[in-house]
Amino acid sequence: MPKIAFLGAGSTVFARNVLGDCMATEALADSEISLYDIDGKRLSECEKIISAINEGLGGKAKIRCFLGTENRKDALRNSDFVINAIQVGGYEPCTVTDFEIPKKYGLRQTIADTLGIGGIMRGLRTIPVMAEFARDMEEVCPDAWFLNYTNPMSILCGYMQRYTAIKTIGLCHSVQGCSYWLLKHLGMDEKIDGRKELIAGINHMGWLLDIRDKHSSDLYPEIKRRVKDITEKHHDMVRFDYILKLGHYCTESSEHNAEYNPWYIKSRYPELIERYNIPLDEYPRRCVEQIDGWAKEYEELTGAAKKAHSRTGEYASYILESLITGTPFKIGGNVINNGVIENLPREACVEVPCMVDNYGINPCYVGRLPVQLAAMNMTHVNVHLITIEAAVTLKKEHVYHAAMLDPHTAAELSLDDICDMVDELISAHGNWLPKYQ
Repeated sequence: MPKIAFLGAGSTVFARNVLGDCMATEALADSEISLYDIDGKRLSECEKIISAINEGLGGKAKIRCFLGTENRKDALRNSDFVINAIQVGGYEPCTVTDFEIPKKYGLRQTIADTLGIGGIMRGLRTIPVMAEFARDMEEVCPDAWFLNYTNPMSILCGYMQRYTAIKTIGLCHSVQGCSYWLLKHLGMDEKIDGRKELIAGINHMGWLLDIRDKHSSDLYPEIKRRVKDITEKHHDMVRFDYILKLGHYCTESSEHNAEYNPWYIKSRYPELIERYNIPLDEYPRRCVEQIDGWAKEYEELTGAAKKAHSRTGEYASYILESLITGTPFKIGGNVINNGVIENLPREACVEVPCMVDNYGINPCYVGRLPVQLAAMNMTHVNVHLITIEAAVTLKKEHVYHAAMLDPHTAAELSLDDICDMVDELISAHGNWLPKYQ
C-alpha cells in the first residue's frame, strides 16, 4: 500500500485532479493519503471532495487529514511520495503586495510567480517553508520522492536539489500542452497525432527545439510560414514573436513570457501592451476568479457521497505508477543540470526530458541549446541562483542583486529605485520573510 502525502491540500481543485488520478490508477488505488494544510476550512473542503471521489472509484484509498505545522511530521511519516502545492502568503496579503508595491515604482507585471520581483519575493518566502519540509522528511520519510508543483519552480527545486538530501522532481503542465496547442492554434490538427518533439531549457522557458510529424518531416518551416501570415490579434502574440525573432516556440504562455524579458512591458512604449495583447495584473484577476469559482463549484459538488473522476494528463499519477511498477514513462522534469544541457551552468535547475521507471527519475542528455536560447535562459538562471543564495545566506544584498539582474526590472528601474523597492517589499511582507542581514 503506497503512502502519499499532499502538502497544500487547500489547493483543492489541483488536489482533486492529482489525487483523483492516483485513486483511478490500479497500482495506487489502495494508497494511504495524507492531506495536509494550515487552513482548516480549505482542508475540510478538500477532504470531502477527495473522499467522495474515492467512494466513486470503489473506496479503496485510506484518507486522513492533518492540520497545522504541529501535525506535519505525522502527515509525512513513512510516506513514499510527497506532493507539494503550497502557496505561502496566499493571494492576500502576499500576492497583492507583490503587485501593488512594484506598481508604485512604475513596474507592471502579469503573473509574477516565476521571475521578476514577484517571483523573487515568492521564492524567498517559500524556501524557508520548503526547508522545514525537507528537515521533517529527512527525519520521518527520508527515501520519499518529493514532487513539486509550486512556483517559482526553478528557484524552489534548485534549492531542494542542492541544499537538501530529498529526492526532488519539479513538474509543470506547460511542457505537456506546448506543441499540441501550438498546432491547434495554427490549424495543423492533422499533424498532432504521432508527432515527435524535443523540449528543453528551463521551467516556463523550455524551448520546442524540434518538432516533426509521424513521418519525421520537420514541422517548423510550415509553423513559421503560418505564424508570419497571422494578422489578427490573439492570446499568444509574445510566443509567436519568439518564433519569428528567436526561431523557436517556448513552453509557457504569452502572459507569462511578456514579463520574462525587457522587450514587451515598457513604460516608454505603452503601445506595446496593446500591440501584443498583454494582460497586465492578470494573476490577481485570476485569483479573484478562482476563489469565487471554487466557492460556487464547492456548493455544487457537496451533497453527493460519490463523485466520478477520469484520469487527467497531470504527470504525478503516471510517475508514481512507473516508480512502483517499473513501467517506463517519459516526462518533462525539472532537475539539476549537471551537464545535461552543456551551455547552461551545472548548478542550474533545468527542464529536460526524463525517463521514469522503478530505478528512479533519470534526466536525458540534451547537449547544447542554440546560443540565443541558452542566452535567454541564462537571464533567468542568474536570478534563480542569486535568489537561492539570498535565501541560504540571508544577505539582503543578494536580494538586491537578484532584482538588479531581472531583465524586466532592470529595463524599467534605476539601481536606487530597485533597492528602495526591495526594502519596501521586505518591510511589507514582515513575518512572511526571514530577517536579512
